[in-house]
This record gives sequence, structure tokens and C-alpha cells, in this order.
Amino acid sequence: MAIEDQHPQSHDSLLPELALLAGDERLPCGRPLSYAWEQARDTVSGPDRHSAACPYCREAADGLAALDEATQVLRAQESTRFGVLVNRVMDIVRSEVRLGHLLPLDDPALDLCIGEHAAAKVLRWAADTVPGTKAASCRLSPEQDGTGVRVAMTLVVALDQPLPTRAQEVRRSVIDAADRVLGLAVTDVDLAAVDVLLPEPGGTR
Repeated sequence: MAIEDQHPQSHDSLLPELALLAGDERLPCGRPLSYAWEQARDTVSGPDRHSAACPYCREAADGLAALDEATQVLRAQESTRFGVLVNRVMDIVRSEVRLGHLLPLDDPALDLCIGEHAAAKVLRWAADTVPGTKAASCRLSPEQDGTGVRVAMTLVVALDQPLPTRAQEVRRSVIDAADRVLGLAVTDVDLAAVDVLLPEPGGTR
């Protein structure tokens, strides 16, 4: 038969011990920081005798109260100031990862964008799918009205067919990939052949 505890501990008396077990910070007086804060915020029964007399608990509670007040002030600030902060953070991120221009996707309702370097990889791949063509570089820039994107690409091209014919094939492939893969509205594709793609020994490329 189990022997009943003649001096059971209340739930409240166990709170400090539980807080310390959970990794709470211990004040110099031995109390957990979170328990001192809860005592200071108790508007019903008020702080207990220890909290009322302990300088460490009072100092910790005053510091947390000031921090809480500052947090409330920050939350109450206008959303436009938050937007400015977000824009500054995004500018730093873009410079760090070198996204290039942010290009608008052809979906104004969602206001979506893609980084220039990411889009250029896809468009270079589209140019490379045309036989006898290798993309050397690809630059993208948004139109001034913000509704489309201009593409400037340099190519290494084989001379087994007229250049205008191959350029037209590349242009179609790039515009199709921009539309179907990325959702970019390309308004112009400016192509320039900068070198000749020579056939490999025993092959065509």
C-alpha cells in the first residue's frame, strides 16, 4: 500500500524548480528569471514576499518591463517603416548573392519577380537546344514601363546554315522558354554572333 505524502507540494511551489529544469536562467538569489517576471506581472495577488524584497528579482523585473514596453512601441509603429526595413534587408541579400536585376513575371496580380542571373541560365539553356548554337552570355533588363523584359544574348554559332535562319530559331526558343518555363513577357531578343562554332573531329559539333 502506498504511503501518502503528508506534506504535498502545490503546483505553484513547483514552478521555480520546473523552470530551472527547462533551462531557465537563474538569478543570483536562486530564483528562475521567468518566475520573477511572472511574479512582477501578477496583478491579482501581487508579488510574493521574496519578489517584493529581493533586489535581484526587482532589477530583473524592471529590465524585462522596459524591454516589453520597447517591444510594444516597435509593434505599434507604422507598417511603412517596416517596409523600408524589409527593402534594406533585401538590398543586402541581393548584393550578397548577386541576383542581378529583379525581373517582373507576367503575373501582375501576384507581383512576382525572378533574379536576372537565374532567368539567364534558363534562357542560355534554351539557346543551346538549337543545333549549331552555344550561348556565350545573356543579359536581361526590365522595360521602363515594367511590363516586359528585353534579352541581349551573344552566341557562338556554326556556319552550316545561314545566320538569319539560325538566329530566328534561337529567338523562338528563348521566347518560348521565357514564357512557358519562367513566365517572363519578353519584348525583344537582341542576338549577336561573337564566334564560330567549329565541328568536332569526327562529329558535327
